[in-house]
Amino acid sequence: MSENAGSTAPKYEDDIYEEAANWHVNTGDEKIHAKRVTGRWRRLKWITHSVWLIFFLGPYLRWHGRQAVLFDIPNRQFHIFDITVLPQDVWMLSLVLLFFAMLLAAVTSIAGRVYCGFFCFQTAWTDVFTWLEEKIEGPPAKRRKLEEGPWTAEKARKLGLKWAIWLAISVLTGLSFVAWFTDAFQLWHDFFTGQASSVAYGVVGLFTVGTFTLAGKLREQACFWLCPYARIQGVMYDKETILPTYDYNRGEPRGRLKKGKVPEGQGDCIDCKQCVAVCPTGIDIRNGQQEGCITCALCIDACDAVMEKIGKPKGLIRYASLDEMEGKQRLPLYRRPRPLIYLTILTLALSGIIYGLTHLGTIELKVLHERAPLFVELSDGSIQNKYRIKILNKTDKDFHVKLTAEGIPGMTLKGAEKPLYARKGNDTSYTVYIKAPSSAIKEERTPILFKVVGIEDPNKKATYESMFFAPK
Repeated sequence: MSENAGSTAPKYEDDIYEEAANWHVNTGDEKIHAKRVTGRWRRLKWITHSVWLIFFLGPYLRWHGRQAVLFDIPNRQFHIFDITVLPQDVWMLSLVLLFFAMLLAAVTSIAGRVYCGFFCFQTAWTDVFTWLEEKIEGPPAKRRKLEEGPWTAEKARKLGLKWAIWLAISVLTGLSFVAWFTDAFQLWHDFFTGQASSVAYGVVGLFTVGTFTLAGKLREQACFWLCPYARIQGVMYDKETILPTYDYNRGEPRGRLKKGKVPEGQGDCIDCKQCVAVCPTGIDIRNGQQEGCITCALCIDACDAVMEKIGKPKGLIRYASLDEMEGKQRLPLYRRPRPLIYLTILTLALSGIIYGLTHLGTIELKVLHERAPLFVELSDGSIQNKYRIKILNKTDKDFHVKLTAEGIPGMTLKGAEKPLYARKGNDTSYTVYIKAPSSAIKEERTPILFKVVGIEDPNKKATYESMFFAPK
């Protein structure tokens, strides 16, 4: 122990044990006022939480004069920069959901509930709320005293300010969500002038109430009782999963400092309960892995700070696997079947998404043959078939196309003599006829290839193979 640590230890010992008297494991019947701690894991949490700035700022990014990312449900179009995804390509949504499900499973099997601790919106919003609460009401001891004390002007002022700010954040959350589905700038004008749709007001209201309640009121209880992920995380773990873990062999038998030193034969844990004090769900990591642990690693920051104060090595609580704690060698990832299965499915899903996005095309052609009747014999002996043409324009601009067909010598295409109009982001339907001389028809069913080519841009083209029916 350094000389400096020895000189300050008695005062530090009194402080931490006085504070520890107020900390106990959360049983769900009271609000947790977690102590805020500094350290590398806290800094990492703020960095990962900042990813949610995309949620608030993303709708205001413009691209070629329109919103860069817009999920236009009324017009059934998803615009992502230069990519327009239509309902016909919605199969990719299934792959996107599969990708994120497998990503969550893979990360959990390797490093526990990293999503919960560092990326989850509930964790992030609750973290912001408790930071705001501390700025207004003070540290945990003062917050508990204010909560339990009688109503005074000071209490009303602090609580009123806190909840007013949080209500504003909740409304902003709702507006930010709706902004992804309509023009963001227009939304602000319509919303506050009473011109927005009832759906917009309803969704903003639901998100406001949800954010205000989940992050402001329920907080850690949402993780305990409402989150389904907390229930299924156990089946994703194995003995190689690294998690915030208390080194039992090093820490026990735990006991208090005496005259600023750890007594001979005592473990390094001085039972200061700082790991419990900083836990946002109020668990004691020293009792092993529990449902309430969201692997945020704040207990590691707290314990490392204590170990540094008393001159002991850091890492009494650290990210480690059960096998590591039992003295076994960690297996390389390629020898762990579960993560490999997750990663394989994740790779396949990602490959499908990339393939879909790179093969969306700009135009799609469908041809529906008239079934009643299949064909008509004309007075000149020729055979005529009727077709319903559907041209899907996947771009955000209207254009014209030329329709042609081939497959039978001497056949003619009626109804498409002039260029056809393709409306942006929609199907455009036309009825056409193919007339063929009976002498040129050799089979009861003859393949016909339809083609559309853009007039303004010949690179916009598509084909579709149909059938021409004739008498036996």
